[in-house]
Amino acid sequence: MKRLCIILMLLMGLYATAAEKSRTIVYINGAKYYIHTVQPGETIYGLSKLYGVGEKVILENNPALIGGLKSNENIRIPVVSGVSGDDRRSDRKLRKTFDFHYVTKGETLYAISRKYEIPVQTIIEDNPGIDPTHLRLDERLLIRRKQIGSEDEAGSLAQWEAYRQSLNSVADEGTSYHIVRPGETFYSLSRRFGITEEALGALNNGLTPADLKAGAMIRVPGKSDDTAPGTLAEESRDSVSSSLHEMAESAEFKALRRSEVLDIALLLPLTTGNKTAANPNYLEFYQGFLLGLDSVKRLGYSVRCGLYDTKRSPEVVGRIIGEAEFREADLIVGPVYEDELQAVLRYAERRHIPVVSPLAHIEKSNSDNIFQLAPDPVHKYDKVMDLLSPEKRITLIRTANTDKEFESEMLDLLRGCRYETYLFRNAQPASGSGGNSPADLTPLLENKEDNVFIILSDDEVEVDRILAALASADTSLTSRGRTAPRYTVLGNVRWNRYNNIDRTMFFKNRVVFISTYHAKRDSETVKEFDSAYIRAFGTIPTLYSYRGYDSALIFAPAMFGEIEQKLDGRNYTPLQTTYRFECPEGRPNHVNSDWTRVNYNKDFTITIE
Repeated sequence: MKRLCIILMLLMGLYATAAEKSRTIVYINGAKYYIHTVQPGETIYGLSKLYGVGEKVILENNPALIGGLKSNENIRIPVVSGVSGDDRRSDRKLRKTFDFHYVTKGETLYAISRKYEIPVQTIIEDNPGIDPTHLRLDERLLIRRKQIGSEDEAGSLAQWEAYRQSLNSVADEGTSYHIVRPGETFYSLSRRFGITEEALGALNNGLTPADLKAGAMIRVPGKSDDTAPGTLAEESRDSVSSSLHEMAESAEFKALRRSEVLDIALLLPLTTGNKTAANPNYLEFYQGFLLGLDSVKRLGYSVRCGLYDTKRSPEVVGRIIGEAEFREADLIVGPVYEDELQAVLRYAERRHIPVVSPLAHIEKSNSDNIFQLAPDPVHKYDKVMDLLSPEKRITLIRTANTDKEFESEMLDLLRGCRYETYLFRNAQPASGSGGNSPADLTPLLENKEDNVFIILSDDEVEVDRILAALASADTSLTSRGRTAPRYTVLGNVRWNRYNNIDRTMFFKNRVVFISTYHAKRDSETVKEFDSAYIRAFGTIPTLYSYRGYDSALIFAPAMFGEIEQKLDGRNYTPLQTTYRFECPEGRPNHVNSDWTRVNYNKDFTITIE
């Protein structure tokens, strides 16, 4: 019997020697573990010898093993203290093989892998001391030079998802790991997983809403609903991969000294395909931009600008980025279209260069390098909320033709508000009925309340008739000695595109518009710009010209100072429209949040807010 025991112990010792340690290492609650997949015939004793830990330690970390090992089951085995991730090689030797990356606030391992286009697994293997889910501020990572540029978005997502699945296979009972998606917030995640925001923060070492970034791997209660193998990789081909620039990436901009020359790369689709004729809109933007640079130079700054025709092609943009002259740029303005933006962002993120999106609303790309001048739709109606207060009597005026988009915006805005609906028809009442014509809007004004009318029609003639009917009813009631009706029309900015509408009706009906941009040509600032533009180019400026001027006046001077604070929270008013940059909830982009409220007053003046 004694001899049999000795033989069994020898066989187990031989097995432990022949078996290999797992190469999968994860961090859980700050502790480092191997993830071992149990093979047929393995024993706790054999694993304890293989990994150099006691059987009791393995059992304590895997309570379910009381019933014995099961084949293909994943278990976690602590990494013994003698294993160190410190690299004792000198920096001099390391620099022959690696670049050094220092972790910035909020950065995730996934963001860093995308920044360098390097496999997630390569970073983990070259930095064995890191906790991939909790990188430390200013922690130094080794980035293998030969691997830079070798991994695409799908590959990085698949590896990050594989790491998450490894964690979930050995996660503490009642918890799992979740990769934060673009647009997810503390509030949405707490609702999704049935936990308070405070508890979610506590579960993740004091994580705060401000620190939450897309691409971060966080702990959540219960079981995440994205645990199926390949889920993230599959989703990446749809909504997730559309955000090629992970949100957690934090850009650090360095201001130029006053004595330095600012190099600007301006990317515009001046022509399309094989066409040689310039697109007038973008030519006007360029002309306004040039006038803006003239003003910047008069402020004492030195500026150079290179113009690049993107030809409305992502492939052309890719070639532009490779040009030696382009690589001198300190600031990139453009491209105009989001589908041309990806290669520019990858380039800019590596070199910490701001990228200005001058006209488009960026929906899918996420980067701390993006500055968007187009106002955020989320804030579109912030400045008219006073018109929708409970003290107002709100009436939707409908017709046979409805502007569906405007209607959807209004109904969403009025959710929870009390409002009435009126059907306007340009018809006379039936003979002998004694009723009012549906085109007579006098009944809508026969009250002493503050009225707000919202006209939902998308037909130019109908809108003109309704505005005329309101003005006529106002005049009729006032002429009869009645108290002047109090009302405002919340208008659709698309009315400005109508050619035949009587614009005096805007004043008579106190119309209020919300607009992305407004320039009153009678203001001194705008008149001065118009005069300079006409002298320089022999034509009247357009809104594209004004936008070009604004882009230059905001960002060129900022590159000599304010860019280091990323311009957030400040108001910029180069001509007449104000810009205020903020980061939308859950996104790192710096987006203009300021829409313009245009008020047409009864004394035939226009005021803007």
